[in-house]
Amino acid sequence: MNHVAKRTVAHPATVPTWTGLVVVPAVLAALALLGGCTGAGSSAGKGRPPHEAISIVPRDDARDIGPDDRVEVRVPDGRLESVKVVRVEDARRQEVPGRIARDGRSWTPSKGAGRLALAAKYRVAAVAVDAAGHRAARHTTFTTMVPEHRFIGYLTPENRSTVGTGMIVSLVFSRPVSNRPAVERAVRVSAEPPAEVVGHWFGDKRLDFRPAVHWAPGTEVTVGVRLRDVEGAPGVYGSQDRTVSFRVGRSQTSLVDAAAHTMEVRRDGQLVSTVPITAGRPGKDTYNGRMVVSEMYDVTRLKGRTAGLGGEYGIKDVPHALRLTGSGTFLHGDYWSDRGVFGSSDVSHGSVGLRDVRGGGSGTPAGWFFDRTLVGDVIEVVNSAGKRVVAPDDGLGGWNLDWARWKAGSALR
Repeated sequence: MNHVAKRTVAHPATVPTWTGLVVVPAVLAALALLGGCTGAGSSAGKGRPPHEAISIVPRDDARDIGPDDRVEVRVPDGRLESVKVVRVEDARRQEVPGRIARDGRSWTPSKGAGRLALAAKYRVAAVAVDAAGHRAARHTTFTTMVPEHRFIGYLTPENRSTVGTGMIVSLVFSRPVSNRPAVERAVRVSAEPPAEVVGHWFGDKRLDFRPAVHWAPGTEVTVGVRLRDVEGAPGVYGSQDRTVSFRVGRSQTSLVDAAAHTMEVRRDGQLVSTVPITAGRPGKDTYNGRMVVSEMYDVTRLKGRTAGLGGEYGIKDVPHALRLTGSGTFLHGDYWSDRGVFGSSDVSHGSVGLRDVRGGGSGTPAGWFFDRTLVGDVIEVVNSAGKRVVAPDDGLGGWNLDWARWKAGSALR
C-alpha cells in the first residue's frame, strides 16, 4: 500500500508491514529498523527495506534444493534474536537444530544436524533487533529436490509377531545398494535384554541381522528402518522411515537325523518328542545344516519348480508345510507315502516329511509338530548322505556362518 511505502511515522498506532515481513516496533516514533532507515549510525541504511536486511539462504520460494545445500540467515548489523527452520510434512513439524553466532549476525545449522530431507518443504522464521530495540521479522519457504529414483527394503519378520529364538532380521532391497555403510548405518536393531546384533550383506540387495547366539526367550526386538533420503547408490535414495517390533517366544529347536530317520524336538533344551521322518532320497538328498522356519501353511501346493526339481514333481494339497529355504526345502505333512517309510527310509524329493492324512490331521505327527511351531524356530539336519550344507543366504540360513565370518560381512567393520 502507498502509505506504507512512504514509511510515515506520523501515526504511532499504525504498524507498517512489508511482504514477508512484520515490524514489531518498541518505539514507533523512531522507526529505525535493521537496514531500513537512512542516517548516521546505520551501516545498513541505504534505503533498503527491512526484509532485505535479513538475508536468508536459500532464497524465498526456492525449489530443488539439494540435501547438502547451504542454509543460513544473516544480518548486516544489529543482531538475530531468533531463527527457526522447520520441516513441514504430513502435519509434522521437525525443526532443524541450529545456533546463532556469538556476534549475533548469523545463524547456521548445528554440527550433526544432518542433511535436509528430500521432497520436503521448509519454513524459515527469523527475528532481528537493532540497537534501538526495534524488531523485524522475515518468513520464507523453500522446497528440496524430489529424487527420480527411490528404493525400499522388504523386512522380515512381520511387525508385532511372536517368533522363535532363531529368527533373523532380513531386509531385501528393491534396488541394488552400492553405498552399503550408509544403508547399514540407517538400520538399527536393538534388543531387551540387550544383545550384540550385527549386520551381514549377501550381495548388493540383501542385509540380514542376527546376534552371536540364538535370542533369549522373551526378548523384545525393535528394528528402526531410517532409510528416508539415504543415498543407497548414486542418485538413488531411500523412502522408508518405519519401526518394526517383535517378541521372541519360547525356545524350540529340532534335530533331524537323516540317517536315523528321526527328528528330536526340544523345548528349553529338554527332549519332548522323537518323531519318525523321511528325508531326501539318494540324488535328492536333503541339505545338512541349520534352517529357520520362514513361512507356515496349513495346506499349500508344492511344485517341482518351487523346490528346484524341475517339472516332474507336483502335489496340490500338501498339509502342514513349513518353509525352510528359499530354494524350496520344506518340512511338511506326507499323506501319499506308505506309512512304513517314516522312521525307516528316505523317499522325499529333498524335503523332510512327517506322517499325515489328506487335508491335515491335528492328531498326526505332522499336525502335532505344526501346532507347536513358530516362524523363527530352528530345524537342523545332520547325516544327510548328500553332504551338501545349506547356503547361509538360502532362506534364513545365516546360522551356518560362525560369528567371526558373520561379522566380517558387515560394511561397518
